[in-house]
This record gives sequence, C-alpha cells and structure tokens, in this order.
Amino acid sequence: MTLHLPFDNSYATLPQRFFTLQAPEPVGTPRLIRFNHALADELGIDDGDPDMLARIFSGNETPEGAMPLAQAYAGHQFGGFSPQLGDGRAVLLGEVVDRAGHRRDIALKGSGRTPYSRMGDGRAWLGPVLREYVLSEAMHAMGIPTTRALAAVATGDPVYREQGALPGAVLTRVAASHIRVGTFEFFAARRDLEALEALFNYTRDRHYPDAADPAEMLDAVIDRQAALVADWLAAGFIHGVMNTDNTTLSGETIDYGPAAFMDAYHPVTVYSSIDRYGRYAYDQQGQIIAWNLAQLASALVPLMPDQDAAVTQFTQMIHSMPARVEGERRLRFRRKLGLASHEGGDTALIEDLLKLMQDHGADFTNTFRGLADGTARDQFADPSGFDAWATRWQDRIAREDDPQGLMRATNPAIIPRNHRVEQMIQSATRGDFAPFERLVEALSHPFDDHVDDADLKRPPEPHEEVKQTFCGT
Repeated sequence: MTLHLPFDNSYATLPQRFFTLQAPEPVGTPRLIRFNHALADELGIDDGDPDMLARIFSGNETPEGAMPLAQAYAGHQFGGFSPQLGDGRAVLLGEVVDRAGHRRDIALKGSGRTPYSRMGDGRAWLGPVLREYVLSEAMHAMGIPTTRALAAVATGDPVYREQGALPGAVLTRVAASHIRVGTFEFFAARRDLEALEALFNYTRDRHYPDAADPAEMLDAVIDRQAALVADWLAAGFIHGVMNTDNTTLSGETIDYGPAAFMDAYHPVTVYSSIDRYGRYAYDQQGQIIAWNLAQLASALVPLMPDQDAAVTQFTQMIHSMPARVEGERRLRFRRKLGLASHEGGDTALIEDLLKLMQDHGADFTNTFRGLADGTARDQFADPSGFDAWATRWQDRIAREDDPQGLMRATNPAIIPRNHRVEQMIQSATRGDFAPFERLVEALSHPFDDHVDDADLKRPPEPHEEVKQTFCGT
C-alpha cells in the first residue's frame, strides 16, 4: 500500500529541454521528523503511517502518478550571470490541484544528484532542512506569500561539508510553481524563441490568465513582487540571496538558505555569509527586486512584436518599481503604527520612529509589538526621544477607529529569531527535536500572546547573537 497523491502534472508536458526526467536517489534509513498534516489536507493528500511517509518523502518510494524531474534554469547570482544552473539537489515529484482549485508543485529538496548538480552531491544536511521548515511555515502564518514545508525526513546517511560529517535530511517543498526569472533567462540566453514562447504561455496560463501579452504579465509580476518585498521589510526579514533564480514568477518567497529576521533594527543589516558587500542587505531589497525584474523584462522583449517600443515600455515599468515597493512599504508600516487611513504626516512618523530605533539599537519586532501592548518604551535605554515621538503618534491614532486591533493583527509577537533557530539546529543534530517542534508550534500563531512563549520573544544576549547565516549547499 502506498500514499495517494492526486497528481495532475503539467510542467512535464513542456518540451524536453525544459527539464531532465530524474528519479530521486534512495537513502539509507529514512525516518520521518515531521509531517504537515494540515497542509496535506489542503492538498488533498491522504494521511499515512510514519514509515510510509518517510519512504515517499525521502525519495525511496515514488508514488503513483509522480513524474520526477529536475528543472533547467539560469540566473544572475550576486550580479554575475550563470547560463545554466537548474535543480542541482531538488526533484519536482509532480503537481496537485488543491482543494481550493490552486495548482501546487510538490518537490523534494536534498534528494540527490541531477545533471545540474555540477560539483555538488545533491544532498542537504539536517540544519538547513529544519531552518527552511521553520522559517517558511512562520512566514505563511504571518500571511506572507511563501513556499510551504510538507515534510522533513532524516535520511540516516551522513552528508560531508566543511564542518565534517553531518546528518542528512530531505525537505518536501510545496510551491505555487518553481518558475523563476532564471527560467526565462535560460531560454533567452540561448535565443530559443520557441521555448520562450512556450514558457510565457505556460506561466501566463498558470499564474496570470488575465494577461493579454508579455507586457501585461510583466506588470502583474512587478505588482506581486513589490508587495512581497514590502511584506519582507515590514516583518524585518532579510532574504540573503536574492538571485534571479530565487525570484519566482508566482510572487512567493523561495529558498531560505541564509534568510534571517532582524533583531536590533538597522537598515544595512546583512546576515548571509556569502553577501560580503551587502548587495542583499535589508534596505537594498527594494532596489534589488527591480534589478531582478529588469532581467525578466529583457528576457521577454523578444516576444514583443515591436521590440524597440517594448524596450522603452519595459524600461519605464522597471524604473517605476522602486516607487511601487516604497508605496507598498509605507502602507504596511502605517498599519504597523495602527493607522488604517492616510494623512500627510504619516511618512515622517514612520521614518522618525525607525531612526530612533536605529540610533538606540531597539529590537525591531518587540518595538512594533510593544506599540500595541504599551511596552515599546522599554526598548530604548534613553526613552526621551521615544516619548516625544509617542506624543505625536498618540495624537495621530486618536483619529483611528481601532488602532490597537490593527497593530495586534499586523505586528507579530513572535518570529523565528536567529539564535533560537541555531539552538534548535544544534539540539536536533544531537537527536533532540523538542526545540524544533516547539518552534514550529509557537510560530504557527505569531500574532497571539502566550506566556509559555515569553523566552522565544526575547532578543539574544550578546553571547547568543548570530551574526552570520549560511546557505544549505
């Protein structure tokens, strides 16, 4: 008996050069760490016993109807173009149409080598798998578009990295699709107009059925990505590796390798160990997403009947994008201050608070949450500046209907703090998954106040601070 997954595969019907048919590589002794039963129900996937789930979501058993494949794509990584990247350690098992009628990809990450692996082993170690599970599910609970985690499975096999032998694991990732800006770049770089046209039609039909042409689809992608990056900024989230192969056409957050949430607010915060020059710093994300979508625009130009006119039109659209991100950002930060309406002085109110937070090293999450529960002042060693700001803010929210309710629904009480994630990984490496389970459960209700979670809300002590995060390769 095997698990029933209601596969309805469409990407596999595209031309062969879009992918390589590739079965996952079996692992030694798979053991289920966690299965997301609520997500499985959304997807219409029947439940199963832990051993069966471990076999399927490690890649040891291919369920009926699956068409495992590794996708081809290119990408700009830290500004440099790589004409061929592709799924080097992931396999798309197939697609399902969920109970709400949405098509969703189900992919295994860390499932072994593919033709796109280059020098890699195609595997993942336990730490990055648990990090992505925790962060992606936390983002979903906050209402931020993201890929989801369906399962985490220990493989029983060691994975060798610079640190030595580490326990291996496989993550099952669910996405609206895995189509990336880099997918379009792959065919544009090869001047494969036929494939580019097929990719546009497929993407339009799957994600933007109202788009009449590539220009309308580009405009819709800009809207989604502007909203997504504004969501990141409002949550204090730093992606860490905003390459074009990690920019989805669906508008979802994807790839949580070096991703992190800020503790003390500073606009130039960087955690990623490979972002040596701050290209993807917190305050650069709005500019970078415009740069990334400029690459998408360039790839779409050959599909337009008048390419010279398309270049002019697309350039104007891309140049407008930072302002669109900023507009979405201000909307979200007004809500974080409890402001449902808009008045002329609101932007100054936002920026003045952020400047105070920066100058005093105030905790990002706790300051904004503290506005709702009256503890924001505690984040400032010298509260005099905050007190003066708060007088202006109180005058402003007096003209709002329910500022407290809006703030509590907008500012999370709990985030996956870097030091807690690191402690969770260290415990799991020793075989203790209780901190992982606790984080997953606590982060599933990020806007609620629970006394039992008080320690998870605390910023790190100096000796606990995590200053660098790392990719999972």
